[in-house]
Amino acid sequence: MKIIMLGAPGAGKGTQAKKIAEKYHIPHISTGDIFRANIKNGTELGKKAKTYMDQGLLVPDELTVDLVIDRVGQDDCKDGYILDGFPRTIPQAECLDAALEKRGEKVDFAIDVEVPDENIVNRMSGRRACVGCGATYHIKYNPTKVDGVCDACGEKLVLRDDDKAETVQKRLGVYHDQTQPLIDYYTKSGVLKEVDGTVDMEDVFQAIVEILGA
Repeated sequence: MKIIMLGAPGAGKGTQAKKIAEKYHIPHISTGDIFRANIKNGTELGKKAKTYMDQGLLVPDELTVDLVIDRVGQDDCKDGYILDGFPRTIPQAECLDAALEKRGEKVDFAIDVEVPDENIVNRMSGRRACVGCGATYHIKYNPTKVDGVCDACGEKLVLRDDDKAETVQKRLGVYHDQTQPLIDYYTKSGVLKEVDGTVDMEDVFQAIVEILGA
């Protein structure tokens, strides 16, 4: 079962990907993890990726796909995997499909966790992070016992730059420009499935399980 998780930043796709991986005993793979592992292990692909990253450049699509295909070819992926954060663009999706086709494989499901932009801005701008231990909270959904103070270590909480409303809106703009077309791409491929990401986390997961099959 080869699954791609789609959804805007803050939609909760990473959380759902971890839950799917646990239930179906398949690896949850993010491109960030792949880059870090290859660089740490000093692989040829890792060295190539590092030359771009050290210059603050995006790793080219072809190299990113090579890294992903190398990863999904490993033994722990023989029963399937979940790709989280990849592909991000149509060219990446086309490269991935072409590489999988050479191996007689294909994407089985592209699951889009749908959450309106307004909800995401409210979710993310309500997050607070501890400057001491890094614990995260939400002023509405997961508040601390004492306002502005970490339950775990007593240090103060801050609103991170990444979670500020204007930053979130910019990230959503990039998402809609680059990644939204993937929804059309996977709809045409017949593998797209949408779930309502505004409901309770467990309800989202149950909707995904119904799609994938118990």
